[in-house]
Amino acid sequence: MSRPPRPGAPGAGDPAPEFAVLYGRPADLVSSAPGRVNLIGEHTDYNGGYVLPTVIPQRTLVEIARRRDRRVSVWSDGFPGDGVVSYELGAERRVGGWLDYVQGITWVLGAAGHALGGIDARITSRVPVGSGLSSSAALEISLARGLRDAFGLSVDDVPLAQLARRAENEFVGAPVGIMDQMACLLAGDRHALFLDTRSLAHESLPLPARAELAVINSGVAHDHARGDYRTRRAECEKACELLGVSQLRDVGLDDLPRASALPEPLGRRARHVVTEDARVLMAVEALRSADCECLGRLFDASHRSMRDDYEVSVPEVDLLVDLARGEPRVYGARLTGGGFGGAIVVLVEAGHAAEVAERVAEAYARRSGRKPTVLVPPGVGHGA
Repeated sequence: MSRPPRPGAPGAGDPAPEFAVLYGRPADLVSSAPGRVNLIGEHTDYNGGYVLPTVIPQRTLVEIARRRDRRVSVWSDGFPGDGVVSYELGAERRVGGWLDYVQGITWVLGAAGHALGGIDARITSRVPVGSGLSSSAALEISLARGLRDAFGLSVDDVPLAQLARRAENEFVGAPVGIMDQMACLLAGDRHALFLDTRSLAHESLPLPARAELAVINSGVAHDHARGDYRTRRAECEKACELLGVSQLRDVGLDDLPRASALPEPLGRRARHVVTEDARVLMAVEALRSADCECLGRLFDASHRSMRDDYEVSVPEVDLLVDLARGEPRVYGARLTGGGFGGAIVVLVEAGHAAEVAERVAEAYARRSGRKPTVLVPPGVGHGA
């Protein structure tokens, strides 16, 4: 399946046409949503557990102008060669491409009883695809917000996030949890969103003043609509069946011996989810006490669990993590996102994230032959 729009590449091809050039009139409004980086709590959201994401500076923007008919016309800077593509509201059909993310949002809003009209839309994104930073959710939320504003829809943020997740699950066909949509809607700059994905209770927690984040994309892309992510989710469901619980959230640390004794690889899958939930709760306490050393150790333990128990890391990502952990000003580092490629998140002493990210990226490029991208802090080299 094709992926959602990738960010436009500066200097690659002609400049993106403005909205008025595409449609012969100005946009009525502009909506946006950021990408997100998950600090800790990976593959826990679809197991009813806890997550701790924050946002990144890169955003997806959707410009919208209302139409008088029911036609939806869309242009994306991720696929400029497609030109303006169109469909009719109520006639959404999955086509296996980037347009499915747009169709999914109009489909789910219509199915929920919200009255929409046609639109012309222009999508531009700086959230990189396949990096574990929620490019799809950033698109879904920016479009859903824009449609809510354009047509005065009566739907609050949390229900809007739930609808966006339903669009990705049921229309696009990617079995993601609720974390990405909630984070793109509710997480704030230099604040983490502590989210209980079962109750959707959430709390904003400030990041410690003596730490900052670096996010480095490995250059190995993933796609949640493909099989590996589905396999892990199915393994969790099978583990639940054998343990007699509805979700792995219901398995505590005291139950680990029984969970770990499940047939391979189910025992290791369950062990990751149970211990990762516990790590999120410890990370929340570390944030509250500004204990960067503890938070860094939790990052490291989370990555080992994702690598060994959940088996969603890849050699390139492991190399990035090892290089980051070798830096003296780094508290901890881990794979962030669903895995099978993507990015790492690094907790660094305040004031040193840019230099650390640059050194790690340079060493990674030499060792792997791949071109990394430093996404946070923005403006650092290697593709930033």
